[in-house]
Amino acid sequence: MPAGLPGATLAQNQANPSQGRFVTMDPLSGPKGSPFDAKKPPYAGPPGPAVNDPDNISTGGLSTGIGLTGWNVIGPLSVPELSNTVAGIARAGFNDNQVPGDKITAYTSPFVVNTQIVDSRMLYIGGGRMIVNPTVPDRPSVPFVPSHYTAGVAIAGAGNGGSRDGGAGPAFTGFPMKMVTAAGAVAIGAVVEAGFVNRANRALVANESVFGSDIAALAAPA
Repeated sequence: MPAGLPGATLAQNQANPSQGRFVTMDPLSGPKGSPFDAKKPPYAGPPGPAVNDPDNISTGGLSTGIGLTGWNVIGPLSVPELSNTVAGIARAGFNDNQVPGDKITAYTSPFVVNTQIVDSRMLYIGGGRMIVNPTVPDRPSVPFVPSHYTAGVAIAGAGNGGSRDGGAGPAFTGFPMKMVTAAGAVAIGAVVEAGFVNRANRALVANESVFGSDIAALAAPA
């Protein structure tokens, strides 16, 4: 890792690729310099902690088969109990306004997310991080305990014009997604709803939905 994008050359992947079809990636390993990015020994100088290996390109990806992608377009569906756009999103197995990887905390109505928070336990067993046990008397028998991330974690995406890396390097972050709906025609690379861009396999027409790519990068994981 960092994540290599299908359709990008080795040189592009070692820089900051945006080529090929849109793919999703692990926010802790896909962006360059992320917490679980590839490491290597510091060959020059005295022995010390491993350092980032930005030229070691791997997948950094999520291959779960759950269908979370910004590539596919979701059409509306006529259902009396729901709006046509929400019905189409629900039929596809998702929720309107959903940010994949975040924890949904409230709905305004069925299949429409009101609030959601960062909770890395949604993506990783135990939250993906261990810390020194803060309870000192227990430390000899339980030296480390899980401590989930509460910032900077959501499923990220790149490709079809969307960059893999954002934020401030060398510890880069990725770009999350959100379920958004087109009010009219939206070209590839154009904004679907405020702050979220169409990276799907085609232009959208009115009332079609997609996991749009955020124009703002995630915060640093914390």
